[in-house]
Amino acid sequence: QVQLVESGGGLVQAGGSLRLSCGASRRSVSRFAMGWFRQAPGKEREVVATISVSGGRTYYADFVKGRFTISRDNAKNTVYLQMNSLKPEDTAVYYCAASNAAYYSGSYNPDYWGQGTQVTVSS
Repeated sequence: QVQLVESGGGLVQAGGSLRLSCGASRRSVSRFAMGWFRQAPGKEREVVATISVSGGRTYYADFVKGRFTISRDNAKNTVYLQMNSLKPEDTAVYYCAASNAAYYSGSYNPDYWGQGTQVTVSS
């Protein structure tokens, strides 16, 4: 089992930045392809970005390309989501996810979920 814990959410004005972090207990994140999902009120959960075990392959949803960056630091057992140029429509609960695959596109449910962190972008 892997316990994923997100941090870094909060309230920010449109155009601002936040960095989300995801740490893991019991297992090292270095063994997993990792991803970030989000769910806005009344909407389905959607994939935001993913990163392979090696960090050499990433995937971004079209609506965040050029604004968000996913990265990992396996030595710190942490995955990050740097979010720049935030928009009110980015408001959602953001979830960290881990997959046993070497690469994970986010097209199916991951093996593990975090509890989520709220991101609110005011206009």
